[in-house]
Amino acid sequence: MSALAQTKISTLDLAPIRDDGNAAQALHNSLALAQHVERLGFERFWVAEHHNIDGIASSATAVLIGYLAAGTSTLRVGAGGVMLPNHAPLVIAEQFGTLATLYPGRIDLGLGRAPGSDQFTAHALRRERSGSAEDFPQDVEELQRYLGPRTPNQRVIAMPGSGTNVPIWLLGSSLFSAQLAGEKGLPYAFASHFAPRMMHEAIRVYRQHFRPSAVLDKPYVMLGVPLLAADSDAQAEYLATSAYQRILALIRGHSMLQRPPVASMDGLWQAHEKQAVGEFFGLAVVGGPEKVRARLEVLLEQTGADELIFTCDFYAVADRLRAFEILAQLR
Repeated sequence: MSALAQTKISTLDLAPIRDDGNAAQALHNSLALAQHVERLGFERFWVAEHHNIDGIASSATAVLIGYLAAGTSTLRVGAGGVMLPNHAPLVIAEQFGTLATLYPGRIDLGLGRAPGSDQFTAHALRRERSGSAEDFPQDVEELQRYLGPRTPNQRVIAMPGSGTNVPIWLLGSSLFSAQLAGEKGLPYAFASHFAPRMMHEAIRVYRQHFRPSAVLDKPYVMLGVPLLAADSDAQAEYLATSAYQRILALIRGHSMLQRPPVASMDGLWQAHEKQAVGEFFGLAVVGGPEKVRARLEVLLEQTGADELIFTCDFYAVADRLRAFEILAQLR
């Protein structure tokens, strides 16, 4: 049996908004994708918190998770992730405690250390709160206390939340969260879908610092992978230009609305921009089924990852659904 066949596969979605669409369509498309991958046997479906981006509709992450969980039945649904510096831990404990109470055994809580927004948006989110990335370890511990069993003389409780023990993952694109996840004995997800450069070092640090915990007896690594798969290599390369245009817009500070694919990116980017987009997609699997399979088998051989979580930024919903179908058929 191949490594891919033995590895759990999941989906990370940003509820992308098209240049000819709106947020309502994006949220409905997200549910359609969740239902699709549930039928295909995927492990989990996560959505990511982003703010002040016109092309992403997943800002109210907990609300969207409730919508997705209500529309599915077996799929694990969660945050990949909640940017903890933006929130009081008690609020997150209450939100995800409520979700876990409504959908027991199906909710995940992935936590990010970066605010994930500009300074103006961060201020609008927090107002006078002093939350910052430096508080992350303490905020994680506080959140764990709220979601764990109630203790004698505990003065602040999360209700719902207390005793739900919602599974917590730490997410990261650098070494800080890798070490913290290892020391706390938590599962770790590396953001290699957009920042692959430090992937191998982060995995090494996580495994090196891992200490068994009540929730995990050995390291568990999940890697983010951009999935740009189609029925042929040529079709995949063509459809991938939508994803390239999105990241080019991000680099330039332009609108992040999804754009249709183009025959060629030549003339649309400068050499340094092409290089930057290429680095962003350094771990992307672009191509037809056999090319995708070969790329993923090499990745698993090199990393020993326990799970892969895939993003797909194709313009047409049908092409996104087909990409995940191709992936499922490779296992």
